[in-house]
Amino acid sequence: MKKFKNLIVQTPPPRHSGESRNPLKRERIAGHSSTTLTIQARNDVEANNSETPKPRNPKLLIMFRFISFVLIYLSCVFTSAAQNFSPQCKDTERIMFYNVENLYDTKHDSAKNDYEFLPDGVRHWTDSRFYSKLKRLYKVFAANGTPEPPTVIALCEVENDFVLRKLIETTPLKNFDYDFVHYQSPDARGMDCALLYRKQHFELFDSQVFRITFPFDTASKTRDILYVKGLLFEEQIIHIFVNHWTSRYGGQAATMPKRNFIAQQLRHACDSILHENPKANILILGDLNDDPIDESVEQFLCGKKSPADTLFLTNLSLPLFQKGQGSLKHGTQWSLFDQIIVSPALLDGRNGLQVCKDAIIFNHDFLFVEDETNMGKKLFRTYNGMTYAGGYADHLPVGVDLKRVKKE
Repeated sequence: MKKFKNLIVQTPPPRHSGESRNPLKRERIAGHSSTTLTIQARNDVEANNSETPKPRNPKLLIMFRFISFVLIYLSCVFTSAAQNFSPQCKDTERIMFYNVENLYDTKHDSAKNDYEFLPDGVRHWTDSRFYSKLKRLYKVFAANGTPEPPTVIALCEVENDFVLRKLIETTPLKNFDYDFVHYQSPDARGMDCALLYRKQHFELFDSQVFRITFPFDTASKTRDILYVKGLLFEEQIIHIFVNHWTSRYGGQAATMPKRNFIAQQLRHACDSILHENPKANILILGDLNDDPIDESVEQFLCGKKSPADTLFLTNLSLPLFQKGQGSLKHGTQWSLFDQIIVSPALLDGRNGLQVCKDAIIFNHDFLFVEDETNMGKKLFRTYNGMTYAGGYADHLPVGVDLKRVKKE
């Protein structure tokens, strides 16, 4: 264990299958927090099967993947000709973030307050409902607007490794060679962040979590920030932070200091990377429980530290918010809590990767139902209060396309 001022770093082995193809040295993230921020290690990934795999017919494999995917793709996407989520550039990798609304298994974990989501709990969460939700989630990923599911899918509100493994092994995602990164967080309800990635398109180098301790409320527990470092296009390093900030439960003003504090910790982590490499490709994804113009995001995370600051972060979701678009609805009001934020290098392509235009909100028709109370549309959720609705989630997924460009 090595300490950088008040940041305790415990570096686990990277969670990936096989040896890295690239011997590039891992970068350390040094914090500058005035309080303790802990990065905890995860258990080693299960050992790979040592048996020699049977040879596959490449043509048959490609055909099988195409047929299984295109059936879902056509049924989801082309039902609405007005919607177009096609890649904004050629030869891109699509990255998605989705708050999947309480993806629990049906077994009690004695370390978590998961009683609501048990077969005999108040929500009557059963295996049938669980597997139905997995199918729904796959439909969302399949309808992302590209011929195959996204290269990287960042998630929040997942309970454990079990639900992630079932997601990638019991749905057609199993045909696209996904693996995942996940750590248990101290959240009382057991809700964590995770990252799915396609091993043929993204090589995992390192992963860690940032554990938040509020100096003004040390008893409060919240979700970790997940950090993943990997390789896109076989040569471009990218740093990804997956977030699910403290909710507004208890009131926006009362909970604002917590989100401001998390934003500061995240900015410190990004600044540490940019101090070592001003051209670093940094991608921040997550449900921030604030809009792009709230002070946690606009000031503490993305704000310039001085008029001469050239390494500030850019919120790709801000233009969408300014157009009145949102990712979740409360009453009659739409908010854009699910956001995508990038470093200068990803904005201008100075280090081999570049974003294609703005962020994307995947607002497919099938994700909505009629809002009989507040008029218009509302999200087709898994639950409305305690009543099972059988839908998707209480947020819309968001995404961004990354293209490879020539380095400066």
